[in-house]
Amino acid sequence: MKYSQQEIIQYVQEEDVKFIRLAFCDVFGKQKNISIMPGELPRAFAYGIAIDASAIDGFGDETRSDLFLHPEPDTLMPLPWRPEEGSVVRMFCHITYPDGTPFEYDSRMILKKAVKAASEEGLQFFFGTEQEFYLFRLDDLGEPTRIPYDHAGYMDIAPEDKGENIRREICLTLEQMGIRPESSHHEQGPGQNEIDFRYSDPLTAADNALTFQTVVKAIALRNGLYADFSPKPLHDQPGNGFHINISVKSAYEVNHMDAMIAGLLDKISEMTLFLNPLENSYKRFGQNKAPLYISWSKENRSQLVRVPAALGEYQRVELRSPDPSTNTYLAFSLIIYAVLDGIHNKTELPAPADINLYRADKNTLANFKQLPGDFKAACLAASSSSFIKKHIPESILSIYCRQ
Repeated sequence: MKYSQQEIIQYVQEEDVKFIRLAFCDVFGKQKNISIMPGELPRAFAYGIAIDASAIDGFGDETRSDLFLHPEPDTLMPLPWRPEEGSVVRMFCHITYPDGTPFEYDSRMILKKAVKAASEEGLQFFFGTEQEFYLFRLDDLGEPTRIPYDHAGYMDIAPEDKGENIRREICLTLEQMGIRPESSHHEQGPGQNEIDFRYSDPLTAADNALTFQTVVKAIALRNGLYADFSPKPLHDQPGNGFHINISVKSAYEVNHMDAMIAGLLDKISEMTLFLNPLENSYKRFGQNKAPLYISWSKENRSQLVRVPAALGEYQRVELRSPDPSTNTYLAFSLIIYAVLDGIHNKTELPAPADINLYRADKNTLANFKQLPGDFKAACLAASSSSFIKKHIPESILSIYCRQ
């Protein structure tokens, strides 16, 4: 929805909106918000709404703690699961210091800069996301358990698949918000589900990925369940992946597919800390279709990067290592910069690995580099990377490495 500030104010009046959530996220991609009343909207648009930055990881300390949220009208969305009377809407915000200077640790702003850098090169990026999550039962006190909602398998149907109605409710709610899912199904793990989205521009795709997790958690709770997006909720079952589909359109009608893949493979080890930011993230790698080796191929789901079978505008590459704990704004930013780096440096594309890496022998596997094997190794790779230091603020890197 594309609204002007005045149209937003009019919409709020006509639709009996009582609360406006001004949304942003911390450096880990966790959504935060502050609610204001309709009468505060003109002030929010004109001057911003102050927040205490010292209470948010990566946003500063008590010595310089005032930051301002500035709502962006074109991100307005209703929250359909809230009451119809006295309804609630949400807008994403950009963040500034009191003097209006952009806040450099705003990860949404970091993505905007990456998109601008690509645009200056005549390149337009598009992202489509696939997120997996588990549905667990709640105990008598309403706290999450590790008891899956069902024991169905990949693409099973009801009655084995008990998540069918939950996914339907999620998809219909997203449609009410102007977000259109492409497909949904039961995944391999017990109680595990996946919902996929068609591609859109980077900022919209990142906003929608963040919104998606919020909607899933809200709908699950409304149905007496807990939605778990963590990388490895059950140690003996498949982890949750966050597959990212990427395509690039060139103003000069140049096909950059090879450079995209080469750039991603070249920078993936340095980027992994931000694509897989939890210690638990590394328990996923190398099993149940989660990659371990730095490789690519067409269609092959045992690879880090695969080129799905598609024609025309649907051609893309799929990066399979990230998990849903990533900050999507930072992930998309680094992907864009990695591809730009691959184009600028004419990075050589290695030969495709047209084999099943999950069944390959040790001698074959010895020919491939591996992703960082644990959180410490990922932190070391990022901390020693000039590429990361160029594009990620030092304080964010320090926080991710828990320094």
